[in-house]
Amino acid sequence: MKTVTIGEFKTNLSTYADQVQKGEELIVTHGRRKKKIFRVLPYKEIKSKKRKLGLLNGKVNVKFSKDFKISTDEFLSS
Repeated sequence: MKTVTIGEFKTNLSTYADQVQKGEELIVTHGRRKKKIFRVLPYKEIKSKKRKLGLLNGKVNVKFSKDFKISTDEFLSS
């Protein structure tokens, strides 16, 4: 993992973009104290996991009383 200042990062953006594309990670710093402000990582597709339906089936029970009423405004504001 390489650390660079924000000025150096801006000046050599295309060079660092190529390095990141090849798999390297960068930390960009700012100021005299070289405070870490962000990290640049290679882009990776995120595969969505299939959600298991019915996970709480048989474990949760919800009952509403017969006189339960809620207006549309109350429902939408909650």
